[in-house]
Amino acid sequence: MNKKQLQSEQTKKRIVDAARALFVQKGYKATSIEDIVAATGSSKGNIYYHFKSKEGLFLTLLEDWDREWDEQWSQKEAQYTSVAEKLYGMTDHLVRDDMNHPLTKASDEFFNSDEISPEGEERIAQLVENHLQFFRKLISQGIENQEFKSENVEHVAITLESLFLGLSQMARKLTLDEALALYQSAIGIFLHGMVKKSA
Repeated sequence: MNKKQLQSEQTKKRIVDAARALFVQKGYKATSIEDIVAATGSSKGNIYYHFKSKEGLFLTLLEDWDREWDEQWSQKEAQYTSVAEKLYGMTDHLVRDDMNHPLTKASDEFFNSDEISPEGEERIAQLVENHLQFFRKLISQGIENQEFKSENVEHVAITLESLFLGLSQMARKLTLDEALALYQSAIGIFLHGMVKKSA
């Protein structure tokens, strides 16, 4: 990486860090590009050079959040011996991350907005596809291990993604312990239809 590329990356990181702090503090709607300009000392043109819009900048933060979640889960996954155990372990990881992440409130606000651009919709679709790929791999592993009965992997992956999306919304006003109990119960119900019956 040459000096110009390095400076560009440093500027981009400074913008991302400042924007994250503002979105956490003020929320998605109340944070303006002007706020980010003031916080970074960068020009509006410089911000638009790195990110096409406030929406694009926020989606970058969501993509970073997804990557961080995957990295943290990868460090925990090996402690579980079965896919069923992984699913229960994952609920704990999801709840604690979702309820404690500083961007959760701004994220709810963003997704409830009716002003998401077609490009934004494409990036959101890619995030969902990444989740589905994660679940496809997990379910396929359970079937290969003969832990789960053979099912349509795509349908099961979509069901799991939908289940977790719904739980995330329903758990918003619950305490941490209540949310954990809800997620664990939901996985128990899900697995009841998935666990392979012994002969």
